[in-house]
Formats: sequence, C-alpha cells, structure tokens
Amino acid sequence: MKYKILKSSIIAFLIGAVAISCSDSFVDVDSFDEDSESFFNSEEDYQSALIGAYDLLQSTYLNVMLGEIASDNTLAGGESATDVPGIQEVDNMSHTPLNAQLRDIWSWMFAGVNRANYILEFKDKTDFAGKEQVLAEATFLRAYYYFELVKWFGDVPLSVDKRLLFGDQDIVERTPKAEVYAQIELDLIFAAANLPAVQSETGRVTKGAAQALLGKVYLYQDKFSEAATVLEEVINTGPYDLVTDYNSIFEQAGENNIESVFEVQYTDVEGAGFGCLQCSEGNVAVGFNGIRNYTGPDFDSGFSFNVPTQEAYDAFEAGDIRRDVAILDIVAWADQTGATYVEGFEHTGFYNRKYIARKGDLNTGDANLTNPNNYRSIRFADVLLMAAEANNRKSGADDIKAQTYLNRVRNRAELGPVVATGAALTDAIYRERRVELVGEGHRFFDLVRTGRAAQVIPGFTAGKNELFPIPSIEIELAGNRWAQNPGY
Repeated sequence: MKYKILKSSIIAFLIGAVAISCSDSFVDVDSFDEDSESFFNSEEDYQSALIGAYDLLQSTYLNVMLGEIASDNTLAGGESATDVPGIQEVDNMSHTPLNAQLRDIWSWMFAGVNRANYILEFKDKTDFAGKEQVLAEATFLRAYYYFELVKWFGDVPLSVDKRLLFGDQDIVERTPKAEVYAQIELDLIFAAANLPAVQSETGRVTKGAAQALLGKVYLYQDKFSEAATVLEEVINTGPYDLVTDYNSIFEQAGENNIESVFEVQYTDVEGAGFGCLQCSEGNVAVGFNGIRNYTGPDFDSGFSFNVPTQEAYDAFEAGDIRRDVAILDIVAWADQTGATYVEGFEHTGFYNRKYIARKGDLNTGDANLTNPNNYRSIRFADVLLMAAEANNRKSGADDIKAQTYLNRVRNRAELGPVVATGAALTDAIYRERRVELVGEGHRFFDLVRTGRAAQVIPGFTAGKNELFPIPSIEIELAGNRWAQNPGY
C-alpha cells in the first residue's frame, strides 16, 4: 500500500464553516462542508482516515537520517557548514530548542498520533465487518509515533483515543515517559491480538510487526525477559526469514521481501517540493544522502548529507560481505566505472549505499525529494539481534540461544560463529548490530539505551544529550508551564 492521503481524510480533520446569509434563516441551513464530528459513517470513511494515519510514516525519513547523523556512524555533510544548520547542529551535538528539524520531528510525529487518535476517538460510531483490524492498525500507528516521540524527547503529552485540539495546549501536560511506554505496550499487545500474520495489501501492519515493535519497546526499557519472549514468538511463528542475498535487500526489487517485518512505503508517482517536505510521497532522505553532482552508472545525484565515517567503514570484519552493500567507497567506484562527482562538506569518501538514489525511477520533480526507496523499519535480522541481546542480558541469561540468533546473522555475512558468553557476548551483539544496521537510523538510540553514547559520540554530554530539547515554541504555546529537558 503506497500511502496517499485521500481528500476525505483531510476534510474530516477540518471544522466545517457555517453558511452565512443576510437573514436570520441562515441558522437553519445545514453546512455544505463535512466536519470531523459527522465523519465515520461507513467502512470507506474509516479506511480513508487510516490511510491518512499511515501517511505520516513517510515523514519519518527525517528521524532515520538524523538518528544516524547524531551517532558516530556518519557526519552531517551537505554543501557547507551552513547547509541546513539544524542537521549540522545535531551532528555537532550543539542543537538547541530552536532547531527546526527537531521541531519537525515533534510536529510530524504528533500529527501521526492525532490522525490515529481521530479514528480511535470515533471507534464506536459505525460497525462493519473487519473493524477490529482497522482499529488494530490505527492503534499500532499510534504506538509507532509515540515510540518515536519518547525516543527523541522523553516525557511527552499523552492522549488516548482523543485528538489534541487547538486550546488543549492550555491544559495538557508532559506525561512521564514510563506512562507513555505503558500505553505503547498496551497498544501493541492489542494490535498483535487483532492483526493477521499476513495482510492482503502490501504495506499494512501485521501481527509480527506489532510483536517485533513490542519486543523493541521492552528492550528500550531493559525488560529483557519480556523482550525475549515476544521476539522469539516472531522468530518461531514466522512468516519471516533472512534473505539469502544481502545485496538484494535495499534494491527496489527487494522491497517487502521475506525479511521485511515492517516497511514504510514510498513512491515517486507524485512530485514534491521543499515547501512541504512532509507532504512528499517519496523518501526525501534518499536524495539528501545521494552523491553530489554525480554522473555515472547505477546511481543518481543528491546532496551528500549523512556521509559514513572511516571508523564506521572499518568496523566491518575482514571478509564481511555487508560492507560494500552498506557503504559505497566513491573513490574506488569512480576508479572502477569512470563516474564523476563533487566532494561535499566533510567529505569522507563514503556514502550510505543502502539509501542513495538508484537509476530507473520516474525522476518526478523534484527528483531528489521523490525517490521510491522504501524504508525497512524492522528487518528480521534486527529481530534476531534484539532476541540475542534480550536472551544474553535477561536474568538467567540463555547465552546458547543468544549465540544461535547472533550467528544466524553472521552466517549470512559469511563470518565465523561467536562462541563468547556473558559480557563478551554482549559486546559482540552490540558490534553486530552496528554493522548489520548501519545507515538505518538505529545507532544513536542503541548507544543511548545501553549507556555507551558518551564514550563514542564526539561532543555528547552525559545527562543532557540522551534526549533532544522540547521545541521552544511548544513550551511557549503551553504557557511556559513545561520544564525543558535537562541541559537545554
């Protein structure tokens, strides 16, 4: 399902205007406009609103890109030190509550929450066959957006089955993240119980996606036993497996394959512009990650942001077949193919090959903002590595099981098995997560949740940079009642 907001789902968010006449009779005239209270009269209405709730997933391109840039995997790059200052600030750990990109993440994720809550607010209005599945999908999406908000900002306003509307800023408070996590867990448990293992329409969430995200949420709270249980259910009940050819995963032909547990769908059939990046149906990050002024085979040009570091490239073991799939050595590639390019700011010689533009798409304008490359949000390899970590770190560790899951991933990479136990196995799992998932936006949050960020991220201040600042405008709109995150 390539998400596209239907007009009806947009209209449904608006309060209809009252028709005005020159006489008092205008008070008896029904509005010609739909309003939010009179929507949800059919299954089609629910499905239209659900597509609108899915649509905000496409704006998470920014979460993925900044999650990588904030880590030690990549540098901001771009054209110069002033190219998109907010991205440069996150790279340097100098971001403030005025950062425009952080405000975008806050706004777009809450827009996703509101769209999901809109459906759930009216969940009892109209009955139809299959409604429980629609509600389960909406509940998953609410959990997904709230998980992003908690990862980035910690305590955030929590609203359940009710939209946050204009005026609520005067009364709403930030909810402790433990309570937000508790609601996320409830949402995902409900979603898993009411979603099918396989959907008839590609791109819709499944039972396995809900379970995998629940396992991840448990892992982020150090609930290792709970994480192990639910992740192993995903592993044992399927329908997922590792694809044989690692190189195929990030090509368009490899989208929505057997390794994809949850994938954000993108398309290039509709153009986009810088005036509304969150409106793009394409993967904006792909163009941002691309090779600057590139001419040559296989790839298209881009803006040279999010460039991998030499240290990330060197993190791969000798013989690891994943390195050259994940990271493009542009110097070696140019020597091999005759390709040309221009070096951008902080040029390292490397590009995030998983998510740079490929030739062969429609090149709908602006071509750099409309790339059709799907984001593999949860891959089965990630599930295996999370299950390995959960079994290794839980009370009464099962290191044999942890080794089994870890070595399934390593075996595909044509690497030898890990036989370590205890803390040495923990470190091996951490190393494997870095190289398996490099370029996919997980590294910063992995470092934070495991307490390693201050040791490896340049400029990271412990006690501050574990979270990002609440956008200052949001605090102002709340009447300056909210406390800012520590250090900002």
